[in-house]
Amino acid sequence: MQALSDVTILDLTHHIAGPYCTKMLADYGANVIKLERPGIGDIARSMGPFPGDIPHPEKSGIFLHLNANKRGITLDFKTDTGKKIFLELAKNVDVIIESFSPSTLISTGLSYEVLEKVNPKVILVSISNFGQDGPYRDYKATEIVLHGMGGNLHSLGIPEREPTKYGTEIALRQAGLIAASATMAALFNMEDRKEGEHVDVSIFETQAGSQDRRVPQLMTAQFIHKVFPRREPGAAIASGTFPCKDGYINLSGGGNRFPRVLEMLDRPELIEDPRFSTPAARTSSENGEFFNSNILMPWLMQYTMREAWALAQKAHVLSGPIYTSESLMEDSHFQDRNMWVDIDHPVAGKYRFPGRPFVMSETPWTLRSPAPTLGQHNSEIYTGLLGYENKDLALLRGNDII
Repeated sequence: MQALSDVTILDLTHHIAGPYCTKMLADYGANVIKLERPGIGDIARSMGPFPGDIPHPEKSGIFLHLNANKRGITLDFKTDTGKKIFLELAKNVDVIIESFSPSTLISTGLSYEVLEKVNPKVILVSISNFGQDGPYRDYKATEIVLHGMGGNLHSLGIPEREPTKYGTEIALRQAGLIAASATMAALFNMEDRKEGEHVDVSIFETQAGSQDRRVPQLMTAQFIHKVFPRREPGAAIASGTFPCKDGYINLSGGGNRFPRVLEMLDRPELIEDPRFSTPAARTSSENGEFFNSNILMPWLMQYTMREAWALAQKAHVLSGPIYTSESLMEDSHFQDRNMWVDIDHPVAGKYRFPGRPFVMSETPWTLRSPAPTLGQHNSEIYTGLLGYENKDLALLRGNDII
């Protein structure tokens, strides 16, 4: 028995943000039924990486990761028959999660008001670029656009140059996590008040509301009327990402932590140097750059990543290696905690991906099944849940409805 074993979710999401939301819920036991378009499926099926770099709809690495622990069906709910079947499904689930453009379900006659009539306790979670209303409602956007509009991008990169961004689709995964949290809150409300609700998740707003260090800077700017510039790389004393023998290490050794860095370097006498002796002197970009280039980096280049990290940790310096995908998977700590999971897919074969993001002692994360092939569970869901017969399914397939 897992934490969410008694929750059934109809998953209409595609790409990354929505599937990541439903993945989090499926991984802790929710019965997630992923609904895809017949013959085409989730757009993530066309996204790499692929084994041997050969595209295949059942071998997309990102699809396989985001959709494990889900069952998969196909349905064209824009047809009259498909819409009827969709409403039957809606009667039998607790939550419907979708990531279409805001007008899609409404134009199909499947608005929240319609769904609520067939299932008064159903929760509809809508994930979209800019939300279900407002002037940007129907605007198109990519992940980097939403990341930039949300304010995070402006604080990254070299001063006097264009902003840069973090790698991967960080904004979409962050939005998926927030959507999963919102779904849980709605489930608690439904359990208490015995009624559903429509949850509106704007990816743009998840970025604007989670700007990390920029939030206090922006709040301060309201009072002092000053915009904080991006910091020049290499200027923060003993803080940042630095090369070593076989890669890179990240250190955070400024401010009151600086004496620990000198302990790591076995150079305690440098605390008497006027360039480094006071907190004010250590905030100087010129002093920081000198220390990093002439003292810290030559020392680091004597050691491998793990050697430097061990010495840094011994001196209680906040630090860690910058892992590649390969070195991350080889780390013994993650192996000891069973972070990596091997799974066998009927088409893609064996592959490995990250397992549970957190540990629950009584209702643990469990890998129950690989990502579904397109329409893999049509018979199981339509006959088992809705009571259709095999002859009905044959007719629906013949008419391209499933």
